[in-house]
Amino acid sequence: MKNSTKLLASAVAAVALFFSVNANAQSAPKFGIGLNVGAGTSTGQSLAIGGDLRYQFDIDKQLSVPVTAGYTSIQYKEAYGDISYSYIPVKAGLKIFFSNTGAGAYGLAEAGAAFGVGDVSGTNFVYSPAIGYAWSNGLDLAAKYEGITANGGNTGYVGLRLAYGFKL
Repeated sequence: MKNSTKLLASAVAAVALFFSVNANAQSAPKFGIGLNVGAGTSTGQSLAIGGDLRYQFDIDKQLSVPVTAGYTSIQYKEAYGDISYSYIPVKAGLKIFFSNTGAGAYGLAEAGAAFGVGDVSGTNFVYSPAIGYAWSNGLDLAAKYEGITANGGNTGYVGLRLAYGFKL
């Protein structure tokens, strides 16, 4: 793993830990499970599909710190061979609700590390901005982009995340 990736991953983990310690006095954390589906953004890529688990610490009604881990596979079109790029993203970030109810429309920004799986090994920087809507019953729908910076280039996908969250 590159030193810059290690430094960034350590900084993200430290910030998440700091907020989680402060969040315990505010409200109970949430746990969610999500399905991600989208289209690859690089030449030759087609379907992107994955799943994730998210642990979310609420700082207050409008600000949360999500920590997300999952599995994603981006398929390539037949003309490029029967291959896929699979990775395990581990990210932390900030989720800001646009209302003070702790539900409704939100913006989300996450960053972390993508650990290559299978034929494509190595660790790369991953980032994921999103906008979405969270209902008070636990359903969450977001439009997102997930980008991976690898070997001086970028790849990723544009897609949707459908999730359900549980209060712990």
